[in-house]
Amino acid sequence: MTQLAAVHGVLPEHRYAQPELTAMVAEACGLDGAQRRFLERVHQGAGVQTRHLALPLEDYRTLRDFGAANDAFLTGAVDLGSRAILAALAESGLTVHDVDAIFAVTSTGLAIPSLDARIAGHIGLRPDVKRTPIVGLGCAAGAVGISRLHDYVRAWPDQVAVLVTVELCSLTVQYDDRSPTNLVASGLFGDGAAAVVAVGPQRRAHGPTVLATRSVLYPDTLRTMGFDIGASGLKVVLGTEVPTLAEKHLRAGVDDFLGEHDLTRKDITTWVSHPGGPKVLEAIESGLELPEGALGASWNSLRRIGNVSSASVLHILRDTLVDRPPEPGTPGMLLAMGPGFSAELVLLQW
Repeated sequence: MTQLAAVHGVLPEHRYAQPELTAMVAEACGLDGAQRRFLERVHQGAGVQTRHLALPLEDYRTLRDFGAANDAFLTGAVDLGSRAILAALAESGLTVHDVDAIFAVTSTGLAIPSLDARIAGHIGLRPDVKRTPIVGLGCAAGAVGISRLHDYVRAWPDQVAVLVTVELCSLTVQYDDRSPTNLVASGLFGDGAAAVVAVGPQRRAHGPTVLATRSVLYPDTLRTMGFDIGASGLKVVLGTEVPTLAEKHLRAGVDDFLGEHDLTRKDITTWVSHPGGPKVLEAIESGLELPEGALGASWNSLRRIGNVSSASVLHILRDTLVDRPPEPGTPGMLLAMGPGFSAELVLLQW
């Protein structure tokens, strides 16, 4: 079994209230009249009160092109990712010299050499550390990363594996794009990073245990969520059908997965779900028939930091462990949905 010895989230220092961000996007995109009213309406309905950004607000207007935005991504991602890993290792009582493998997740920037190599050199991981970059899995990738940690530790139970996720979503906003999708995304996504340290049963740890994982890929849904890549950078793809897919299909996958372990949804004491947005959270609550307040940590995270793509579910896991510790020994479920369109499920024991 895999033990999550530590989970730590990190946010950039630049924090803004939603109305400030609405005004900035409206001005940068040159919106007025009906378009500005639409922007204000979708930002107000995003369920977000504040977000953290990689750069000071005024610096976004100086980013000339995709190259400049990606350079800012590389600088910010290495800094935030390094801080998240070092904090998680300190909490687990381990050091950089104990790390045998690093999995690095992102979908909001391009890095060759990959992000794991840059962070390894920055914080001083061993030269023989095994590296696995995971790119393009979007909001699902935090849960996917835990699944790959579990695979690794099952194969190498005496080793230490680290997951780091870094998403700087603010650097993907297209200020020459007035499409509803781009304007909706500009009100929902924030920036942040998170890290998880995983160990095998030979090492003593106090975090939750990963019992099993499941991936579910839905056919004919490639255009539901993701990015188109063009001269101006990463242009968000965000279909209106996402809540419908969550409500219609998630339950069957969850029930099949739990059934294999002689469990039902009623046995799950704590749910840790990627927040998506208000409509997605409502769809998950409805589709899984969850009791009132079951996704309270997800709603709170959405309000405080927005949707931080792959890092969000790890921030919510951290919040759950610190603020609302589940009853030890009980089963829990961590889940996220993302491009593909897909769902990733992780069965935990608290």
